Amino acid sequence: MDRTSHGRKATVSARTSSLRCFFEGCEATTALMARLEEEDESLTMGSKAEVGEDEQWGRGKLTMQVSEETVHQISTDPWYQVGFVLTTGINSSYVLGYSGSIMVPLGWIGGTIGLLLAAAFSLYANSLVAHLHEVGGRRQIRYRDLAGYIYGRKMYYLTWALQYVNLFMINTGYIILAGQAVKAIYVLYSDEGVLKLPYCIGIAGFVCALFAFGIPHLSALRLWLGFSTFFSLVYIVIGFLLSLRNGINSPARDYGIPTSNNGIFSTVGAIASLVFAYNTGMLPEIQATIREPAVKNMDKALWFQFTIGGLPLYAVTFMGYWAYGSSTSTYLLNSVQGPVWVKTAANVASFLQTVIALHIFASPMYEFLDTKFGRDGNPFALQNILFRVAVRGGYLTINTLVSALFPFLGDFMSLTGALSTFPLTFVLANHMYLKVKKNKLSDTQKAWHWLNVVGFGGLALAAAIAAVRLIITDSKTYHLFADL
Repeated sequence: MDRTSHGRKATVSARTSSLRCFFEGCEATTALMARLEEEDESLTMGSKAEVGEDEQWGRGKLTMQVSEETVHQISTDPWYQVGFVLTTGINSSYVLGYSGSIMVPLGWIGGTIGLLLAAAFSLYANSLVAHLHEVGGRRQIRYRDLAGYIYGRKMYYLTWALQYVNLFMINTGYIILAGQAVKAIYVLYSDEGVLKLPYCIGIAGFVCALFAFGIPHLSALRLWLGFSTFFSLVYIVIGFLLSLRNGINSPARDYGIPTSNNGIFSTVGAIASLVFAYNTGMLPEIQATIREPAVKNMDKALWFQFTIGGLPLYAVTFMGYWAYGSSTSTYLLNSVQGPVWVKTAANVASFLQTVIALHIFASPMYEFLDTKFGRDGNPFALQNILFRVAVRGGYLTINTLVSALFPFLGDFMSLTGALSTFPLTFVLANHMYLKVKKNKLSDTQKAWHWLNVVGFGGLALAAAIAAVRLIITDSKTYHLFADL
């Protein structure tokens, strides 16, 4: 038995209960959930001999080990803590950019329908991945472990590469956001222009590194998740109220979709941003921390994320676009007008929440490095602290440098959605479900999943081309280390 199995065994839960309880009136979501329920049969877990001597039948349940060893904590967190981890991701400072990056290119109709459909499809796809967490008699605690079990070692490494790109790009965006918050605070109090955006990004990267040194693993964020929620509410409520006040006192706004040479590319990029808004690309890693029964508890966490957790995102996104129309900034706090101290509070909250949220999306890389180099034992032992300073500091230094070189936040959101969020969340999730279920699906069900694989694969390709085109265009407009 490996070192992570002590006190970390989980049981195979009953498959999901009804997945319609919250979105009763949402036809798109109900239809998608109906398909999942229709296909909801017990996964093939293998015989007792196949899963090993340490996994024994008792009272109709199968106890399982994790897929591979890890020095981070497994099966320790309640479902609501995991729900707050997921909510922290979707309500991070990125929400301050959706009015400009999603609503402006798509307009009221396209943006609203797009956000709702993206939520429905994302919930469905994430539910598929959550229900593949316990296969082969083991808890697959990493996305690459799950892909490797189903497809083999080559897919293991390809999935790890896609996930690494996804998380690196997300972290790049977070550091850009934090730098923009620092720059916005500076501009509120000085018009000398001495503190440029690249310097602000450097400050943000340094603070993120300090935080990473002190938080050894994802489960250790317990108290910080409360602070994160508070900070999120601060900048979301301020952004909402100032936008409301500005919108009431402003003349009629233009809500027309801007026309330019990059019109079609902006639209496709906005679709990629829709997908990016709801998905982490690291669901198995987050699910690994949840207490048993892992699947049942993950269902609760996902419903929390896509119902209560999504309300702040909708509120600030729609209000920002209503107040400023097609001129909305990709960082909403640059558009709002109000008392200096209020805007300062919002930007400080945005900065601090970003520091916490970045740690969530960097944790798979931290877990890989900590496990590979054997950083077990007391996480606050001097050797382990020095290890984190050297390794995590180096990782975030590279991330900060890329952020300063290309501070085009909206473009990075589109590229991240195209290169990794689409493949990991939609393409791979549906195909893995097909592989695991094998002959248990009807022809109609197989066709549905293949439609998802092909359709989202095509969207991923189109979105990648559009995002690269937008980055090239912006790179011509703005030089490297631009002070936006």
